[in-house]
Amino acid sequence: MRPAERAESTESAERSGRAYLRYVALGDSQTEGLGDGDDTTGLRGLADRLAEQLALHSPGLTYANLAVRGRLAGQVRAEQLAPALALKPDLATVVAGVNDVLRPRFDADEVSGHLEAMFAALTAHGAQVMTLTFPDLGRITPLARPLAPRVSALNDRIRSAGARHGVVVVETGHHPVVTDPRLWSADRLHASPLGHERIAASLAYALGLPGSDDSWTHPLPPDGMPRPTLAAELRWAAAFLGPWLGRRLRGRSSGDARTAKRPQLLPLRP
Repeated sequence: MRPAERAESTESAERSGRAYLRYVALGDSQTEGLGDGDDTTGLRGLADRLAEQLALHSPGLTYANLAVRGRLAGQVRAEQLAPALALKPDLATVVAGVNDVLRPRFDADEVSGHLEAMFAALTAHGAQVMTLTFPDLGRITPLARPLAPRVSALNDRIRSAGARHGVVVVETGHHPVVTDPRLWSADRLHASPLGHERIAASLAYALGLPGSDDSWTHPLPPDGMPRPTLAAELRWAAAFLGPWLGRRLRGRSSGDARTAKRPQLLPLRP
């Protein structure tokens, strides 16, 4: 076990006895739940799944999800931080920055500055804050390999900012399983239901919830599927990358005119 993982395990054990009653999730499409359900049947996602696990041990838990797809880190801060603080959470997750990484102009210091401002404000108001590091997108989509230095730079700053404010930083980025295609939806930008399940499990483990363990890091059984071909990469680019770039060129976002799916603290339905 690496030193960082030992420290994380120790911290988890120390927190395992704490009950959380007000959980607020801030972020973008991953936290909203894209890739886990749809807009017709409803989205679930990592935050919903974590809330469900929390509720097993804290029956009085209430949960709000302020995340909106397409949001940059600065937009998450501008639009979601004040409402989050008004809800007085004792637990908050802040997961943002990937949309910034994908933009032509990217400043790791600026993005991490927005994240750190949220870390500082939430922890100052008594919340336990959690966040994630991100995997190398090039290991998921070969066309994204030039973005690897950006992801690495952002992860380094997330770790540093988290350490300054007592934030639990869950290291999802370095585990090989996180780039298994089965953990990603067809667009390769959002986690699949299994991916969201694993992310929620990583957060539960970092919190030391009873019954949680490190099985979320374990590889999936071999499936015998062939490696992606150039033709498959081109089909993916036409189906997903092209439309995404088109929205960027028109100054549009998938989150335009959207609001948070769960803006108020509410108990979970059985």
